[in-house]
Amino acid sequence: MTEYTYPRHDVLCLDMRSFYASVECMKRGLDPAKALLAVVGDPERSGSIVLAASPALKERHGTGNVSRFFELPDDPEIIIAKACMQDYLDVSVEITRLVHQYAPREAIHVYSVDELWVTVDGLEKLYGPPREIAELFRKRIAEQFGIECAVGIGDNKFLAKVVLDIHAKKSVSGIAVCRYEDVERLLWPVPVEDIWGIGKRMMRRLNNMGIIKLGDLATHPLRFLKKRFGVMGEQLYWHARGVDLSSVFGNFTGSVQKSYGHGITLLEDYGEKDIYPCLLDLCEEVCRRAREFHHVGRTVHIGIGYTKGTGGGFSRSLTLHTPTNLTMDMYKAILSLFRKNYDSGLAIRRVYVSLTNLENDESLQMTFFDQKEKERDLAVTMDDIRARHGSTSLLRASSYEPGGITIERSKKVGGHYA
Repeated sequence: MTEYTYPRHDVLCLDMRSFYASVECMKRGLDPAKALLAVVGDPERSGSIVLAASPALKERHGTGNVSRFFELPDDPEIIIAKACMQDYLDVSVEITRLVHQYAPREAIHVYSVDELWVTVDGLEKLYGPPREIAELFRKRIAEQFGIECAVGIGDNKFLAKVVLDIHAKKSVSGIAVCRYEDVERLLWPVPVEDIWGIGKRMMRRLNNMGIIKLGDLATHPLRFLKKRFGVMGEQLYWHARGVDLSSVFGNFTGSVQKSYGHGITLLEDYGEKDIYPCLLDLCEEVCRRAREFHHVGRTVHIGIGYTKGTGGGFSRSLTLHTPTNLTMDMYKAILSLFRKNYDSGLAIRRVYVSLTNLENDESLQMTFFDQKEKERDLAVTMDDIRARHGSTSLLRASSYEPGGITIERSKKVGGHYA
């Protein structure tokens, strides 16, 4: 019998089923398990994405979360709900507070708006074994919020998350357990593309190596995986064996900032003239965040995606002589990269800019002749006004041009209307 010496914890991964749709059902006094409801980003646009579908809608019409509004069937029973991100965030915070009633803050790791990990080591004397604690959370969340919750239980975060995705969501009980001893039986027969952390691109690369199931990955020679994928290959190997040494306790809300980025998928095609105000608005937001945390960056990056069918796009970066967090400094560098690499005449649909290679702004040695000091003081003053009175209280004239995005984005939370 194999002796497992890896750390063992009691980690629960909680997933709120059809979260957005369930919240919208509860707002309307409907049963999320029976109502036919679709949450749409913007019902005014036929091409808008269906962000969530209730379980009944998925079962009756096969509607998925990647469907488009115009693809919804002509069924008079279907209720269309406009996405309200602030409501979803509020409910998510309240669910986290509920979990905090049973576990300390350092044991809770919020993964997304509808999913979190909670480590319940040592709570058995208070609430029973891990499975009973999982049932307790399911019951409390259903009673207080009317939302069904699925729970994966494992020795670490990876096992809890994967057994949640593969087994708990399909289980009648809504709960599944995977310990080290269960990995070969429960997870190895699963196709690699169904495993958390393995996307389509990685799936194709693994499939080309003859790795189809997770068991194939677990038994593939480690040296070959490291040679092909580097550190990622080693992580894939150990995850396939159920080993995950990431921390289960700590301050999961804090992290080391490595870059500031901002991007947007445009609602319509942009040409060269329209994209300039958009780029300036994006740079403004990136630099505002960098100034807020007292960072400057030495490298700027731009990513452009052309309209589907016209082909590709480009991604380029430029390292500056002097690090900056001033909007116009970044914008000029971004504009230079854009003009050098843009295929004239092609329609643009996606834009992304970032400031990387960060350091503290204290590292800037201000000289008596540094004319940037006035610009920095002005930028900080503008930031203060916006913080007090809202992001649109002080705008550049370019934000009012057709290509500007700040005004419209100020009405949204997480890219969708609040």
